[in-house]
Amino acid sequence: MRTILSSALAVLAVAVATSPLNSAAQQANNRERTLYVSAVDEQGEPVADLGPDAFIVQEDGRRREVLRVSPATDPMDLALFIDTSQAATDEITFFREALTKFVTALSGGEYRIALIGLAERPTVLVQYTSDTAQVTTAAGRLFAMAGSGMTLLDALYETSRGLRRRDAPRATFVPVVTDGVEFTNRYSKDIVRELRQSGAALHAVMLGQFRYSDEHSLRERIFLLDEGTKATGGQRITLLAPHGLAAAMERLARELSHQYKVVYGRPDSPFTGDVVEVSSARPGITMRGILARGQTGATK
Repeated sequence: MRTILSSALAVLAVAVATSPLNSAAQQANNRERTLYVSAVDEQGEPVADLGPDAFIVQEDGRRREVLRVSPATDPMDLALFIDTSQAATDEITFFREALTKFVTALSGGEYRIALIGLAERPTVLVQYTSDTAQVTTAAGRLFAMAGSGMTLLDALYETSRGLRRRDAPRATFVPVVTDGVEFTNRYSKDIVRELRQSGAALHAVMLGQFRYSDEHSLRERIFLLDEGTKATGGQRITLLAPHGLAAAMERLARELSHQYKVVYGRPDSPFTGDVVEVSSARPGITMRGILARGQTGATK
């Protein structure tokens, strides 16, 4: 009797899974995509109270219908990469202050924050945690390592791969780096590919000139900071001196805290858009967006 009952339940489960209602729901899901979008004004401050008519979404140049817009409060994995190499010796005090203000300024969602040092080799100083006090305490203890170089490219590569095992629907990487010595044998194109596959947006905060160099590691770092930020819906924030770092980090925290969750519709077609672009229908607003993790395609 038990065997017959088990068989009957198995048949019922298959029937439910393949029912027309279930199939219709799956098709509806396939026809919708989700973007997490920052909308900022000319001063870099978030713009509030935007509706669907404010967003223009295109796939491979074809405009899509924006179905729903709401504040983005979904959990975010947020990795902070800090230059702790010798080149950051004079800036490390500014780093401590700026990181503390950045973490304190985050609001409007659930953030799991990791802190990663870049001197000599990528070093996890704080594992992903929602305990902001743990992060700010570690930030206050940062120091520059004498005689060391930076390992930004290796850290981004390894952290991107590790992110695949995590389940947050959105993720952001924020490296805070100087233009000092970089050590890596990796190529920027490989790291950009890993960033895309991980679904993390790259917002790079850069102190210094970052001039082009024929030296492999410096050249690849420049390529990464340029292409990686563009390809993931992020940005480059360049400062020539560290005195404005705390204000820039607080502004970035406000931007990330006030993102929009934008759901748009797609045609019922086996062909999917490779490049997704979001822009503003209103003048004076800059938009940056990235697809929810697990959804394929590149943002622009």
